[in-house]
Amino acid sequence: MTQSTGSFPQTASGQHPWGLWLLQAKRLVRIELRRNLFSWKASWIYFLAFVPTFIIAIHAVFNAHDPSDLSQDTKVLANVLQLYYVRLGVFFGCLGIFSRLIRGEMIERSLHFYLLSPVRREVLLMSKFVAGSITALCLFVTATLADVALMYLPYGPAGREYLLNGPGFGELKAYLLIIILACLGYGAVFLLLSMIFRNPTPGALLFLGWEAINPVMPSLLQKLSVASYLRHLMPVDVGAQGLFALLTVRTEPVSAWVASCGLLLLITVVLLYSCYRMRTLELRYATE
Repeated sequence: MTQSTGSFPQTASGQHPWGLWLLQAKRLVRIELRRNLFSWKASWIYFLAFVPTFIIAIHAVFNAHDPSDLSQDTKVLANVLQLYYVRLGVFFGCLGIFSRLIRGEMIERSLHFYLLSPVRREVLLMSKFVAGSITALCLFVTATLADVALMYLPYGPAGREYLLNGPGFGELKAYLLIIILACLGYGAVFLLLSMIFRNPTPGALLFLGWEAINPVMPSLLQKLSVASYLRHLMPVDVGAQGLFALLTVRTEPVSAWVASCGLLLLITVVLLYSCYRMRTLELRYATE
């Protein structure tokens, strides 16, 4: 089954109907949010987001909190954010969210209803990306805030002082920026992979391998990785250990502004190519 590319004509004055596209995008985002956030299929993504929160909550309830241990818990939190969320939690969470937006509807044979409606394909694609991004951010940003609160507030005045008036507030802002950019970056990549591969999982595993070996690649190739930009934003350096540390290629540190803009540029390029793929997308349910 092949669908033709849907588009809206220009208005009588020759201008594009931006207002109509915005209205369509808002309605599509609301539909997708209900499907993403309030579906039993998303339960395992909730687990990925909040399993560290549950563990930190147990630590907050049952462990003693001597102010001398605060620096140690700061390193533990850095490891949770950098090693679990960025490399595993957000990665596989975005895989589950964004791979369903296009490929999931192909499998369910419902995407053609969107393609037959008078909505530009670019509007449809970007609406799905926005909805997926909001879903990922709602889960992982909330989990990050809960992790930080449960890690420091049990220390009482010392924890509040560190978090509100000490370096903790700057670290929190850096972690939130990292989570936001990670959700957007991985989301854009997995949305594209879901249109390129019939089964996006092998492509995602290849991408995971690329992200894992990226630190040992030359600095030029490291720029083709989401994690390479996020490394420059880390407020606490956990560092590589063992043999992996010997193989790691150290790149020149860059400012948070440059790293953020570089990743946003990469996301923009991926989304532009995704729009091109969406314009030429053909549905053949017999082969799906």
